[in-house]
Amino acid sequence: MILGFNHNVVYKGEVFHVQTEDSGISNPHIITLLYRGGVILCSKKTSYADILRMDNFESVVEELMKAQHKEMMRRLKSGEFDDRAFSIEATLIENYEIQSPEPEAEEAPSGIRIDDIFSSSPSAPKSSSKSDLSMLFELPVQKAAPVVPATPPSVEKPVKQAVNLDDAILNFFGATGKK
Repeated sequence: MILGFNHNVVYKGEVFHVQTEDSGISNPHIITLLYRGGVILCSKKTSYADILRMDNFESVVEELMKAQHKEMMRRLKSGEFDDRAFSIEATLIENYEIQSPEPEAEEAPSGIRIDDIFSSSPSAPKSSSKSDLSMLFELPVQKAAPVVPATPPSVEKPVKQAVNLDDAILNFFGATGKK
């Protein structure tokens, strides 16, 4: 069973990624996505629920996947996505760190500053003689949450080299058929 096809192709000096996947027998769909810089420019979803009982089912699904993948590359080559692809500045966001805004100091109705409730050294007036019982009614001091990286560490996968769009179509699918 073929899980999918992936190609990084160069078109008009930019790298595009074409990805085709089979969702499996329980969800019989073939999905092809066209990306530029992590932005999806086009998607196509085709159901194959009507052929689940065929004798040569797997080879038919593989051929459908190849045809849909090749069609997306041909549509890219024809210029169909030029307006969409080149009108936006597509950038990879995998290493982009989102900055959290600094919270503004707010004052609670009781006159205690909300910032002081969560700081390590509250400035709210405290009773000079504390008993063990009085400590039960104080708000706990909250520590700042640990900083979580923007993206979880992951095992690096080998990156496929980008190839010329014409070469990808010819090498992957063979020189037969329309260009």
